[in-house]
Parts: sequence; C-alpha cells; structure tokens
Amino acid sequence: MHVTSDHRLVQPLPHTPFYCPVPSAAHPAAEVLNELTVDWMFRQDLDTDADQRARLARCDFGGLTAFTMPYGRLAPLTLMAKFHAVLFSLDDGVCDEARPTAGQLAREVGHIMRAVEAPGDPVPGESRHAAVLRDLRVELERYATARQIRRWVDAMRVYTSGLVWEAECRRSPGQPSVNDYVTLWMRAIGMAPSTAMMEIVAGYSVPDEDLEDPRVRALTEITWTLVSWDNDLYSRNKELLRADDDLNLVDVLCHELDCAPAEALQHAVAMRDRVMVLFLRLRAQVLCDGGAELRRYVHDLGQFVRGHLDWAARCPRYRVAPQQVTPLAKPAGWWKHRPADDSADALPLPTISWWWDQVAEHVEAVRHAA
Repeated sequence: MHVTSDHRLVQPLPHTPFYCPVPSAAHPAAEVLNELTVDWMFRQDLDTDADQRARLARCDFGGLTAFTMPYGRLAPLTLMAKFHAVLFSLDDGVCDEARPTAGQLAREVGHIMRAVEAPGDPVPGESRHAAVLRDLRVELERYATARQIRRWVDAMRVYTSGLVWEAECRRSPGQPSVNDYVTLWMRAIGMAPSTAMMEIVAGYSVPDEDLEDPRVRALTEITWTLVSWDNDLYSRNKELLRADDDLNLVDVLCHELDCAPAEALQHAVAMRDRVMVLFLRLRAQVLCDGGAELRRYVHDLGQFVRGHLDWAARCPRYRVAPQQVTPLAKPAGWWKHRPADDSADALPLPTISWWWDQVAEHVEAVRHAA
C-alpha cells in the first residue's frame, strides 16, 4: 500500500449502479468453459498457495469469457478463458500480493514477452507464467492469422509495460496523478490482448487501416478504460479488505481533489458515465459507415464492456452477500437507466481528451463531403 497518513483512503463505500445500455448476451457453454479452465489452471501449477488457488477457482473464467465473447467455437473460447486465468494469476500472485520492484517485474515481463514473441524452447529459470503463456501463444496459431498474432503480441507489449509502471506506483509514496493513473490502468488491466482476441475467437479479421482509424483507436482505448474503471468501482472494497490496496480511481481522485471518498466516488461515476456516453456516440458513427468486419469489431467492443459487468455482478470473487442469479438476471441495484453525466465536453485529462475530438472531426468531415 502507498505510504499515506490519510485515513480517508481506507473507508469502504456503498455499491453504485452502472449505466451500460448495451444488450446482454452469453455463450451457452459458460459452465463447461469454466470447468475446463479451472482444471487446466490447477494442472499448470501457476500458484502454489492454497488460498490463492481457491480464490482463483472462484473467479468464474468461463462466465467472464462467455459474457464478454458470446460467440465463436468452444476451442478458441477455451483458449481465451485460459488466457484470462493466467492474467488473474499473474495479477494476484505476482503483481499485487508479491509487491515486486519495477526492476523485478521488468525482468519477469521481459521473459514473458520473449516467450510470446519467439515461442521456441523453454528458457532455463523462467517462471511458470512465462512458460504457460508460451504454450498459449503456440496454441493461438491454430486459430489466428499471422497478422492477428502480430496484433496480439503487440497488445501484450502494451499490457506488460503497464505492469511495470503499476509496480513502480505501488512502491512509491503517495498517489499518481489522475492523468497518469488513467494511462497506467488502461494498460495494466490486460485489456489490450483481450480485445485483440475478439476477432480471433469470432473468426473475422479487421483490416489494419480500419483499426488505425482514429475513431476506432479511440473506441478501443475507451473499452479498455471503461472496463478498468468499472473494475475499480465494484472491486475497491474487496481490494481494501484483502490486500490493503488503495491504487484505485476513487482513491486517486480523493488524493488529487483533496476530498472524502464519497465525493470522489461521485466524481468517478460521473467521469465513467461521460466516457460511456462518448463510446455510444462514436460507436454509432462507425456502425453507420464502417465495413462489415469493422462493424462487427466495434459491436463486440460494446459487448465486452457489458459482458464484463454481467460477469462481475455474479462473480463470487466480488459478491458481498450470497445471492441466486440466473445467467441473464439483473441483480438488484446493479444497473441504472441514465448516466450521471451526459455532457459532450471532453474530460480535462490530456491523455484521453483526444477521444472527444473524433466526434467533432467526423461531423466536420461529413459536412465538407456533403
């Protein structure tokens, strides 16, 4: 935990409902996916601590995969669920709990990146996470084109660079700025390689030039950010209780704005909802004028945002009180129909303010074309 004398940063907060008007969907193989993945995960010996293995078994990797990617064949979906399991194990056991230095984690992610860049023979002394990711990278070749594998490897670089930055933040006094935290967390949460898997699992391929469209790049980053902020909002109390962890959007805002946690929570929800509104506007534009593969991609980005929340609402890892829920049930108090902030103005954060420019620039381009 960061060195701080401010007692406000450890106060638990009530749940706040989520605004996400994207229809829910789920792959019917969720339970099978989870059983296959948990069994596989235990056989990989990623974690030796019994408590950690039990926590990971409750993560419902099959549900996470089924809700965020409710399409595709069972085999590539199982690969995605395995990848989720490795990310959770890496995050819990190596990054959060062990509190490595940035240098220690840099060495680990260096081994990981070499394993996925050039998955040849095992390297002496490499970790189980690096070895397992090498095997998953080889398995990926069954379903992905060379271009899709390149994209996924590039996305892994984005993710692992975020892990090193996160390690530096966790061992530093105080909190990062909100601007730095937003940049860090969209990378470190592992969303880049996850969204790179969408087209592989679904069996389509988006042209490079479409993914380089600034609107599409913005939509992709917005998806990473919404998932990372949503995770902060529903997991904060759990992290404070289990890991004494205050590296969270609410607590970063609390520090920067010098306000109580309840007020910081209101700011976080307003920020999150304004970004959700922007996502819906940008996605609608691309759905109107994009090609078939691109339309599928931006549709699936929205499904990832919604599916992540559907999974979190049911996941025992985050559930405060036991409740019976069906696969597409709506837990009481989890959803809301209107955003807390529907402003079209950019958030005052230089790292992401360019997202809002894409709406204005597209409108201007259409006007000139007419």
